[in-house]
Amino acid sequence: MTDTGKAVDLLAQIPKGEGKGLPPVHLWNPTFCGDIDMRIARDGTWYYMGTPIGRKPMVKLFSTIIRRDGDKYVLVTPVEMVGIQVDDAPFVAISLQVIGAGEAQVLSFVTNVEDEVVAGSEHPLRVELDASTDEPAP
Repeated sequence: MTDTGKAVDLLAQIPKGEGKGLPPVHLWNPTFCGDIDMRIARDGTWYYMGTPIGRKPMVKLFSTIIRRDGDKYVLVTPVEMVGIQVDDAPFVAISLQVIGAGEAQVLSFVTNVEDEVVAGSEHPLRVELDASTDEPAP
């Protein structure tokens, strides 16, 4: 099957939600069907077969079925799992709101797929040196 066929089949397998939250991808253990030509760039842009995915709703849909299995990122449905390439991290913070001060301070981020995330033990911040620029890269 071609990569295009795999992507269409994958979309058809995503259960239709009714505003009940994210799909339970952590509970799904389907067969691994190989890698597809999908990549999330360091800046948060999603690519399919080398072309940026311009439809924001499609990116948001795919973002709900991504999972990290060991060192690999996969898109997973109840019946199929495919590998994708992630250059750095699958989600990028695009805005920050600082609430409070001192030990009670809260850092709230909005991601490139419009999720709101609060920094903490479940969503830790990390800063590494970028190998190519030798500058801090959050």
